[in-house]
Amino acid sequence: MKRILLKLSGEALAGEKHQGFDEATVIGVAKQVKQLVDAGTQVGIVIGGGNFWRGRSSETIDRTKADQIGMLATVMNCIYVSEIFRYVGMKTAVLTPFECGSMTKLFSKDRANKYFSRDMVVFFAGGTGHPYFSTDTATVLRAIEIEAEGIYLAKAVDGVYDSDPKVNPDAKKYDEISIQEVIDKKLAVVDLTASIMCMENKMPMFVFGLNETNSIVESVNGKFSGTKVLA
Repeated sequence: MKRILLKLSGEALAGEKHQGFDEATVIGVAKQVKQLVDAGTQVGIVIGGGNFWRGRSSETIDRTKADQIGMLATVMNCIYVSEIFRYVGMKTAVLTPFECGSMTKLFSKDRANKYFSRDMVVFFAGGTGHPYFSTDTATVLRAIEIEAEGIYLAKAVDGVYDSDPKVNPDAKKYDEISIQEVIDKKLAVVDLTASIMCMENKMPMFVFGLNETNSIVESVNGKFSGTKVLA
């Protein structure tokens, strides 16, 4: 594919520590993305903030403020991962929907396209910039805006199942499923707002396990063992 949007789970980047960063994991991701960039694929990235903060689990903090903390968690993640990408030899930029001093640039489609034309990996941090919208929604929104050919969801689980495989050892994994089925069966691949946006804009998603060997490269290059979610 010429241009993709890669969504990375914050928890997955934390590795077995379950919080913060596992540097070896992030370096492994960076080396895989570098293979894609070197082969001519333009890569945009959204990272969740769950390795730092899950505001919806708080019973004491106002939802708007909790979501704002979550937005800043994604900014921290993108700045860190961006620097690891630079360490392995890539050029990067971090774009946010709000001002972050000199640490990031404001998002615009034109700016993102300019960076893509320079073979840079573009990180989309800060979610949508508004509370009550998850990084799932931000992922789909940015993918649509930059006209990505697909969204690649790198998760701790290797695909979409009919029930939670951590709880049910007999859970069935789907090789392919429609976004309408995902909505009807409440499979929560991404949240409902993001699911509807994918359906309306015919944006395919590819769900796979980040911890599988070379899974990012193989998924983008067609050796896909996860779940295709088609609009």
